[in-house]
Amino acid sequence: MRFEGFPDEGLVFYEGLEADNSKTYWTRHRATYDSAVRAPMQALLAELEPKVGTAKLFRPYRDVRFSHDKTPYKTHQGAVLHPDGRGAGAWYVQVSAGGLMVAGGCWRLESDQVARYRRAVADDVQGPRLQTEVDRLAAAGWSIDGDRLVRLPSGFGADSPRGDLLRHRSLHATRRWEPADWLHDRRALEEVRTSWHDLTALNAWFADNVGATTKESRARR
Repeated sequence: MRFEGFPDEGLVFYEGLEADNSKTYWTRHRATYDSAVRAPMQALLAELEPKVGTAKLFRPYRDVRFSHDKTPYKTHQGAVLHPDGRGAGAWYVQVSAGGLMVAGGCWRLESDQVARYRRAVADDVQGPRLQTEVDRLAAAGWSIDGDRLVRLPSGFGADSPRGDLLRHRSLHATRRWEPADWLHDRRALEEVRTSWHDLTALNAWFADNVGATTKESRARR
């Protein structure tokens, strides 16, 4: 299937879901979700996957087991692509009633990855490389986010260079667009592709300096 944009019906579907996040609404409009949200996202991923990595389309259902918010459905459709064999650093895309969002970097790091991240940030060569890239992305309009400590981590003094980066336990860059006509045709593919290309150096830094976790996967209970 060739990607031809995200139909406006998909954005309208999410407007309705935001107003009525119920099984009744979902069941009544499931066909719209399948044709105007899920299918276009799958087509987009199919065109991007060969040059980027392995794609994962996220489920539309929320995990409400440990959440006070018991609404059953996500009000967006997201997907992530991981470059094969690189371990850390990924690309993300999301569509919702609010428009399109793309992002890249790391959203969750295990303790061994956090330790390697901090060593690299403190390094006199790798640390400035990341700082330069983060500054470049911020100047280009990217939002730099991630889980951060209030204080510097143990072992790093107040005079440590790149203190703001050291406080991060995860780091990712995000860009958003409100709904526009180009979202409904193949220009959306080019926006995602161009934006992801802008994140290449950030993800390469994570792959080179952080890599995959060596911790064993925790069994689900």
